Amino acid sequence: MTAKGVLIGVLLTGGAVVELGCCLGLLAAPTLEDRLHFLTPASSVGPVLIAGAIVTRESLDHRGIVAIVVVAFLTVFNPVISHATARAARIRRTGDWGPGPRERVRRR
Repeated sequence: MTAKGVLIGVLLTGGAVVELGCCLGLLAAPTLEDRLHFLTPASSVGPVLIAGAIVTRESLDHRGIVAIVVVAFLTVFNPVISHATARAARIRRTGDWGPGPRERVRRR
C-alpha cells in the first residue's frame, strides 16, 4: 500500500468516525438545542475529511472540484440552517422570537 492509499484510508476513516459520533450524539442529546451542536462537526469536519480523501485520490478533476464545492456549501449554510431551526423551535415553544419576561434586561 502506498502512502497515498494510507492517507486516503486515514481521511475516510476519520470522516466516518466523526459522522458516526455525531449520529450517536444526536440520538443521545435530550433537547433540540443540544442536538443542534452535533450538526456542526457533521457538516464541517466530517465532509472536509471525506472531501480531502476524494481530492487526494482524484486530484482536481471534476469529482475533486465537486467535493470542494459541496464542502464549501455545507460550511457556508450550516450556520444559517442551525439558526433558522433554533429560531423556529423558540417561536413554537414561546410564541415569539423576542426575549421573554425573564430574559428582558432593564436599561437605565
